Amino acid sequence: MRRTSLITILVFVTGLCIGYFARGAVGALQQKYTHKADLAAIEKLHQEDIEFTLSQDYKRLMDIWSEDAVRFMPGSPPDVGKQAILADNEKFAAEYPGFKVLRYAAKYKNIQIEDGLACEWGEHESQLIGDSAS
Repeated sequence: MRRTSLITILVFVTGLCIGYFARGAVGALQQKYTHKADLAAIEKLHQEDIEFTLSQDYKRLMDIWSEDAVRFMPGSPPDVGKQAILADNEKFAAEYPGFKVLRYAAKYKNIQIEDGLACEWGEHESQLIGDSAS
């Protein structure tokens, strides 16, 4: 009787260990594929940003921003939220009605993804032409 109990306990503990490690391996594999899917979606947004900026399709450009997005522009306070970004874009368009994008390229660095949130920074180069309203 005593040997049966010891064997049962050993089998049970072995099963727990196998389950624990298998779950960790499956979780890591799932996280790897989720991470790849997230990176692919982010790259799609990067391409849409370039396409919509070059075509100056401001409606579609705003559609790629999430409601809680934050945009940092040099020398300005951050634009917090989609509506703030839209307001800043509209202000710029009013100040520069003849504005045209001739060339636009972006290089993104340090993309971090955690718990469904992504953060990155990038350098944007562009060639613009336009006149101010005044």
